[in-house]
Amino acid sequence: MNKPIRTALVGYGSVAEKMHAPLISVCPDLDLVAVVERNSTKCEEKFPNVRTFKSLEELLDADFADLICITTPNEFHYPMAKQCLLAGKHVVVDKPVTIYSHEAEELEKIASEKNLICSVFHNRRYDGDFRTLQKLVAENTLGDLVYLESHFDRFRPQVSENWREKAVPGNGITFDLGSHLIDQVVLLFGKPESIFADIQKQRKNAIADDYFDISLFYPAFKARVTAGVLVNVPTPKFLLLGEKGSFQKFFLDVQEQAFKDGKKPEGVNWGVDPEERWGKLFFENETVALPTLPGDYRIFYQNVADAILKDTLLQVTLPQTIAVLKILESAFISAKEGRKVTREEGNW
Repeated sequence: MNKPIRTALVGYGSVAEKMHAPLISVCPDLDLVAVVERNSTKCEEKFPNVRTFKSLEELLDADFADLICITTPNEFHYPMAKQCLLAGKHVVVDKPVTIYSHEAEELEKIASEKNLICSVFHNRRYDGDFRTLQKLVAENTLGDLVYLESHFDRFRPQVSENWREKAVPGNGITFDLGSHLIDQVVLLFGKPESIFADIQKQRKNAIADDYFDISLFYPAFKARVTAGVLVNVPTPKFLLLGEKGSFQKFFLDVQEQAFKDGKKPEGVNWGVDPEERWGKLFFENETVALPTLPGDYRIFYQNVADAILKDTLLQVTLPQTIAVLKILESAFISAKEGRKVTREEGNW
């Protein structure tokens, strides 16, 4: 395959326009050549060299791309990813990989049989605060750890017209944000022994879940991941407790707002957290500001390109995302039945 890799986007909603397309465009080993938009040619306004197709079938028939990135609503992830893999294309799927874990297992089987790359856009692995947390844990700064709290809170009191808030498969905040937060915990600490979940619809007229609180239990350690849309007060993004002290970090990663503001993800200052947003280490006799490692979503697409061109190990693999999906499935069972679900039962 000649460099750069011909890359196509399927779907051009807000996340594709503001995040995926810019990230692909700045990756030197990827060439954004096509987009599937049913009703417009919006992508061509920012990327005039891109060709618009009206359907995935049309794109595949034209054999116009070698890597296809699927950013459609969750219910279409599985059939579209399967269609692309069967056509011999490498695939990136926005998270969650599919709605059901057995669908993701089928994608893994097809990708393996055809020797194709299939990865999932777990960009939150490359948040600056999470990378900082990883470093803290790796360096054992707080000693034996007992508790992690991870928030992704917002204040959105009105139900929106976004598909995630409508009566469609794979809707709701648990699939949307829970997949990120659980992925981070599992990457950091491995698979939990059991989980317990509380999933609710807190806003009036809410059709999809808009709040979750999921506990992941390990030997001598507990992680709690939570998100809500009626939180109009600062909550810590991360709170980590250990025998030697605690770490607390407020504020979301700066990259998301930069993408919303239309900034191009390039340069050495991309993803740099200003000093006033740094987290703090609380020890017995002192409090220390901890510089946030730069966040960098560019790493994801560069790794995908390297895996295709150089056989570099893929950082976000289907087996990893299948485990996260099984934990999510178990969370809905736990919330419905009001009980813990074990790893053996959930088969993660």
